[in-house]
Amino acid sequence: MLYRLRLSIGYDFARPTGAGRQLLRISPADLPGLQDVHQSSIVITPPPAERSRFTDFFGNEVTQLVMPAGLTQVRIDMTGRVRRLGEESELDLSATLDRLPDDLHEITDLGPHSPHHFLRPSLRIPAVDPIADFARKACGKAATAREAVECLGRAIHGHMRFDAQATEVDTPIAQAFAGRHGVCQDFSQIMISGLRSLGIPAAYVSGFLRTNPPPGKPRLEGADAMHAWVRAWIGAEAGWCEYDPTNDCFVAANHVTIGYGRDYADVAPVTGSMRLAGGQTTSHSVDILAED
Repeated sequence: MLYRLRLSIGYDFARPTGAGRQLLRISPADLPGLQDVHQSSIVITPPPAERSRFTDFFGNEVTQLVMPAGLTQVRIDMTGRVRRLGEESELDLSATLDRLPDDLHEITDLGPHSPHHFLRPSLRIPAVDPIADFARKACGKAATAREAVECLGRAIHGHMRFDAQATEVDTPIAQAFAGRHGVCQDFSQIMISGLRSLGIPAAYVSGFLRTNPPPGKPRLEGADAMHAWVRAWIGAEAGWCEYDPTNDCFVAANHVTIGYGRDYADVAPVTGSMRLAGGQTTSHSVDILAED
Protein backbone atom coordinates (compact mmCIF):
# COMPACT_ATOMS: atom_id res chain seq x y z
CA MET A 1 0.00 0.00 0.00
CA LEU A 2 1.39 3.39 -1.05
CA TYR A 3 0.55 6.32 1.22
CA ARG A 4 0.82 10.08 0.83
CA LEU A 5 1.59 11.76 4.17
CA ARG A 6 1.23 15.29 5.40
CA LEU A 7 1.93 16.59 8.91
CA SER A 8 1.60 20.24 9.94
CA ILE A 9 2.59 21.62 13.35
CA GLY A 10 2.14 25.31 14.09
CA TYR A 11 3.21 27.52 16.99
CA ASP A 12 1.93 31.06 17.66
CA PHE A 13 3.74 33.09 20.32
CA ALA A 14 2.20 35.93 22.30
CA ARG A 15 5.50 37.87 22.19
CA PRO A 16 8.63 37.56 20.03
CA THR A 17 10.80 34.68 21.17
CA GLY A 18 14.41 34.38 22.07
CA ALA A 19 16.62 31.95 20.17
CA GLY A 20 16.12 28.22 20.61
CA ARG A 21 17.04 24.72 19.53
CA GLN A 22 14.58 22.03 18.42
CA LEU A 23 14.82 18.33 17.56
CA LEU A 24 12.23 16.90 15.18
CA ARG A 25 11.39 13.21 14.92
CA ILE A 26 8.64 13.32 12.31
CA SER A 27 10.13 11.67 9.21
CA PRO A 28 8.88 8.19 8.21
CA ALA A 29 11.41 5.38 8.67
CA ASP A 30 12.96 3.19 5.99
CA LEU A 31 12.47 -0.36 7.32
CA PRO A 32 13.70 -3.23 5.11
CA GLY A 33 10.93 -5.68 4.32
CA LEU A 34 8.33 -3.54 6.08
CA GLN A 35 8.32 0.03 4.83
CA ASP A 36 9.97 1.90 1.92
CA VAL A 37 10.20 5.71 1.93
CA HIS A 38 9.83 7.05 -1.63
CA GLN A 39 9.98 10.72 -0.64
CA SER A 40 10.18 12.74 2.56
CA SER A 41 10.80 16.43 3.20
CA ILE A 42 10.43 18.95 6.02
CA VAL A 43 9.83 22.66 5.45
CA ILE A 44 10.33 25.12 8.34
CA THR A 45 8.72 28.58 8.13
CA PRO A 46 10.46 30.93 8.78
CA PRO A 47 13.74 29.16 7.91
CA PRO A 48 15.98 28.23 10.87
CA ALA A 49 19.35 29.86 11.39
CA GLU A 50 20.97 26.40 11.24
CA ARG A 51 19.72 22.98 10.21
CA SER A 52 21.25 19.50 10.28
CA ARG A 53 20.27 15.83 10.44
CA PHE A 54 21.51 12.85 12.41
CA THR A 55 20.39 9.35 13.40
CA ASP A 56 19.83 8.69 17.10
CA PHE A 57 20.77 5.53 19.00
CA PHE A 58 17.53 3.74 18.13
CA GLY A 59 17.94 4.47 14.41
CA ASN A 60 15.41 7.30 14.22
CA GLU A 61 16.05 10.19 11.81
CA VAL A 62 16.35 13.48 13.71
CA THR A 63 16.24 16.97 12.20
CA GLN A 64 18.09 19.51 14.37
CA LEU A 65 17.17 23.20 14.18
CA VAL A 66 18.65 26.39 15.59
CA MET A 67 15.85 28.97 15.55
CA PRO A 68 16.58 32.71 15.47
CA ALA A 69 15.24 35.21 17.99
CA GLY A 70 12.24 37.42 17.31
CA LEU A 71 9.74 34.82 16.08
CA THR A 72 5.99 35.22 16.52
CA GLN A 73 5.08 32.10 14.53
CA VAL A 74 6.71 28.82 13.50
CA ARG A 75 5.27 26.28 11.09
CA ILE A 76 6.64 22.77 10.51
CA ASP A 77 5.39 20.87 7.45
CA MET A 78 6.40 17.30 6.65
CA THR A 79 5.29 15.60 3.43
CA GLY A 80 6.14 12.12 2.25
CA ARG A 81 5.25 9.08 0.18
CA VAL A 82 5.70 5.68 1.83
CA ARG A 83 4.98 2.15 0.68
CA ARG A 84 3.94 -0.15 3.49
CA LEU A 85 5.05 -3.69 2.64
CA GLY A 86 4.61 -6.12 5.49
CA GLU A 87 1.53 -7.75 6.97
CA GLU A 88 1.49 -9.18 10.48
CA SER A 89 1.76 -12.98 10.31
CA GLU A 90 -0.94 -14.97 12.08
CA LEU A 91 1.47 -17.87 12.61
CA ASP A 92 2.57 -18.02 16.25
CA LEU A 93 6.27 -18.90 16.41
CA SER A 94 6.79 -17.08 19.70
CA ALA A 95 8.35 -18.57 22.80
CA THR A 96 6.29 -19.91 25.64
CA LEU A 97 6.28 -17.52 28.57
CA ASP A 98 8.44 -19.84 30.67
CA ARG A 99 10.96 -20.17 27.82
CA LEU A 100 11.21 -16.42 27.07
CA PRO A 101 13.81 -15.66 29.81
CA ASP A 102 16.09 -18.34 28.33
CA ASP A 103 15.71 -16.83 24.86
CA LEU A 104 16.58 -13.41 26.29
CA HIS A 105 19.64 -14.78 28.06
CA GLU A 106 20.99 -16.03 24.74
CA ILE A 107 20.81 -12.54 23.17
CA THR A 108 24.22 -10.90 23.56
CA ASP A 109 23.71 -8.07 21.07
CA LEU A 110 23.27 -4.60 22.62
CA GLY A 111 22.55 -2.76 19.36
CA PRO A 112 19.58 -0.42 18.83
CA HIS A 113 17.04 -3.22 18.43
CA SER A 114 18.26 -5.46 21.21
CA PRO A 115 15.35 -6.52 23.46
CA HIS A 116 17.48 -5.81 26.53
CA HIS A 117 16.91 -2.04 26.12
CA PHE A 118 13.14 -2.49 26.41
CA LEU A 119 12.67 -4.71 29.44
CA ARG A 120 13.28 -2.34 32.37
CA PRO A 121 11.25 0.69 33.51
CA SER A 122 12.06 3.91 31.67
CA LEU A 123 11.55 7.64 32.21
CA ARG A 124 7.84 7.73 31.34
CA ILE A 125 7.02 4.08 31.93
CA PRO A 126 7.75 3.17 35.56
CA ALA A 127 6.66 -0.05 37.24
CA VAL A 128 3.05 0.42 38.44
CA ASP A 129 1.64 -2.30 40.70
CA PRO A 130 -2.03 -1.99 39.58
CA ILE A 131 -0.96 -2.26 35.93
CA ALA A 132 1.22 -5.30 36.71
CA ASP A 133 -1.69 -6.95 38.56
CA PHE A 134 -4.00 -6.18 35.62
CA ALA A 135 -1.47 -7.70 33.18
CA ARG A 136 -1.11 -10.91 35.22
CA LYS A 137 -4.86 -11.41 35.29
CA ALA A 138 -5.35 -10.55 31.63
CA CYS A 139 -2.62 -12.95 30.49
CA GLY A 140 -3.21 -15.74 32.97
CA LYS A 141 -4.22 -18.25 30.29
CA ALA A 142 -1.72 -17.15 27.62
CA ALA A 143 0.60 -20.00 26.68
CA THR A 144 2.93 -18.00 24.42
CA ALA A 145 4.39 -14.52 24.40
CA ARG A 146 2.36 -13.56 21.32
CA GLU A 147 -0.83 -14.70 23.01
CA ALA A 148 0.09 -12.59 26.04
CA VAL A 149 0.58 -9.52 23.83
CA GLU A 150 -2.84 -10.00 22.26
CA CYS A 151 -4.55 -10.76 25.59
CA LEU A 152 -3.13 -7.67 27.28
CA GLY A 153 -3.81 -5.40 24.30
CA ARG A 154 -7.41 -6.58 24.15
CA ALA A 155 -7.87 -6.18 27.91
CA ILE A 156 -6.50 -2.62 27.87
CA HIS A 157 -8.74 -1.76 24.93
CA GLY A 158 -11.71 -2.95 26.98
CA HIS A 159 -10.57 -1.23 30.18
CA MET A 160 -9.77 2.17 28.66
CA ARG A 161 -11.87 4.69 26.75
CA PHE A 162 -10.35 6.83 24.00
CA ASP A 163 -10.74 10.48 25.04
CA ALA A 164 -8.58 13.16 23.42
CA GLN A 165 -9.38 15.61 26.23
CA ALA A 166 -8.70 13.33 29.20
CA THR A 167 -4.90 13.50 29.47
CA GLU A 168 -1.91 15.70 28.67
CA VAL A 169 1.37 14.64 27.09
CA ASP A 170 2.97 14.35 30.55
CA THR A 171 0.09 12.62 32.38
CA PRO A 172 1.54 9.70 34.42
CA ILE A 173 0.46 6.27 33.22
CA ALA A 174 -0.81 5.38 36.71
CA GLN A 175 -3.24 8.32 36.53
CA ALA A 176 -4.43 7.48 33.02
CA PHE A 177 -4.92 3.83 33.97
CA ALA A 178 -6.86 4.70 37.14
CA GLY A 179 -9.06 7.14 35.19
CA ARG A 180 -9.61 4.51 32.48
CA HIS A 181 -9.35 6.97 29.61
CA GLY A 182 -6.73 8.64 27.45
CA VAL A 183 -5.20 8.72 23.98
CA CYS A 184 -2.98 6.34 22.02
CA GLN A 185 0.11 7.43 23.97
CA ASP A 186 -1.58 6.40 27.24
CA PHE A 187 -2.92 3.09 25.87
CA SER A 188 0.53 2.19 24.51
CA GLN A 189 2.60 3.16 27.55
CA ILE A 190 0.21 1.34 29.89
CA MET A 191 0.50 -1.78 27.72
CA ILE A 192 4.30 -1.51 27.63
CA SER A 193 4.42 -1.27 31.43
CA GLY A 194 2.23 -4.37 31.70
CA LEU A 195 4.30 -6.38 29.20
CA ARG A 196 7.56 -5.48 30.93
CA SER A 197 6.09 -6.59 34.25
CA LEU A 198 5.54 -10.01 32.63
CA GLY A 199 9.14 -10.18 31.41
CA ILE A 200 8.27 -9.33 27.79
CA PRO A 201 10.49 -6.58 26.30
CA ALA A 202 8.31 -3.85 24.81
CA ALA A 203 9.05 -0.65 22.87
CA TYR A 204 7.05 2.48 22.08
CA VAL A 205 6.35 3.11 18.38
CA SER A 206 5.56 6.54 16.94
CA GLY A 207 3.86 6.83 13.56
CA PHE A 208 0.81 7.59 11.51
CA LEU A 209 -2.52 5.81 11.12
CA ARG A 210 -4.49 5.68 7.88
CA THR A 211 -7.09 8.47 7.89
CA ASN A 212 -9.66 6.97 5.54
CA PRO A 213 -10.23 3.22 5.96
CA PRO A 214 -11.20 0.95 3.05
CA PRO A 215 -14.92 0.92 2.09
CA GLY A 216 -17.04 -0.83 4.68
CA LYS A 217 -14.36 -0.68 7.39
CA PRO A 218 -14.80 1.42 10.56
CA ARG A 219 -12.73 4.56 11.07
CA LEU A 220 -9.92 3.92 13.57
CA GLU A 221 -9.33 5.95 16.71
CA GLY A 222 -6.42 8.36 16.66
CA ALA A 223 -6.29 8.91 12.90
CA ASP A 224 -6.35 12.73 13.09
CA ALA A 225 -3.04 13.05 14.93
CA MET A 226 0.28 11.26 15.18
CA HIS A 227 -0.33 7.76 16.48
CA ALA A 228 1.43 5.34 18.84
CA TRP A 229 1.44 1.60 19.36
CA VAL A 230 3.55 -1.18 20.93
CA ARG A 231 6.42 -3.32 19.69
CA ALA A 232 7.02 -6.50 21.70
CA TRP A 233 9.87 -9.01 21.55
CA ILE A 234 8.32 -12.49 21.69
CA GLY A 235 11.28 -14.83 21.39
CA ALA A 236 14.40 -15.65 19.40
CA GLU A 237 12.52 -17.33 16.55
CA ALA A 238 9.60 -14.90 16.19
CA GLY A 239 11.48 -11.68 17.02
CA TRP A 240 9.32 -8.57 17.24
CA CYS A 241 5.57 -8.12 16.74
CA GLU A 242 3.54 -4.90 16.90
CA TYR A 243 0.14 -4.32 18.50
CA ASP A 244 -2.16 -1.29 18.58
CA PRO A 245 -4.13 -1.39 21.87
CA THR A 246 -6.08 1.76 20.98
CA ASN A 247 -7.71 -0.14 18.13
CA ASP A 248 -7.30 -3.72 19.44
CA CYS A 249 -5.36 -5.10 16.48
CA PHE A 250 -1.98 -6.33 15.36
CA VAL A 251 -0.26 -3.68 13.27
CA ALA A 252 -0.43 -4.11 9.52
CA ALA A 253 -1.06 -2.00 6.41
CA ASN A 254 -2.92 0.86 8.14
CA HIS A 255 0.14 1.94 10.15
CA VAL A 256 3.21 3.91 8.99
CA THR A 257 6.21 3.96 11.36
CA ILE A 258 8.30 6.99 12.28
CA GLY A 259 10.50 5.45 14.97
CA TYR A 260 11.06 3.37 18.08
CA GLY A 261 12.04 4.14 21.64
CA ARG A 262 11.75 3.04 25.26
CA ASP A 263 8.82 5.43 25.72
CA TYR A 264 7.35 8.65 24.33
CA ALA A 265 10.36 10.70 25.46
CA ASP A 266 12.62 8.88 22.97
CA VAL A 267 10.42 9.61 19.94
CA ALA A 268 8.53 12.80 20.81
CA PRO A 269 7.89 14.68 17.53
CA VAL A 270 9.28 18.00 18.80
CA THR A 271 11.69 18.48 21.69
CA GLY A 272 14.10 21.24 22.66
CA SER A 273 13.87 24.71 24.14
CA MET A 274 12.76 28.19 23.12
CA ARG A 275 13.00 31.30 25.33
CA LEU A 276 9.52 32.79 25.78
CA ALA A 277 8.19 35.88 27.53
CA GLY A 278 4.51 35.00 27.10
CA GLY A 279 2.13 32.21 26.22
CA GLN A 280 1.83 30.13 23.08
CA THR A 281 -0.79 28.18 21.17
CA THR A 282 -0.17 25.04 19.14
CA SER A 283 -1.95 23.45 16.16
CA HIS A 284 -1.44 19.95 14.77
CA SER A 285 -2.94 18.21 11.73
CA VAL A 286 -2.25 14.87 9.99
CA ASP A 287 -3.37 13.43 6.67
CA ILE A 288 -2.45 9.97 5.42
CA LEU A 289 -4.16 8.94 2.20
CA ALA A 290 -3.80 5.73 0.17
CA GLU A 291 -2.69 6.10 -3.45
CA ASP A 292 -3.36 2.50 -4.47
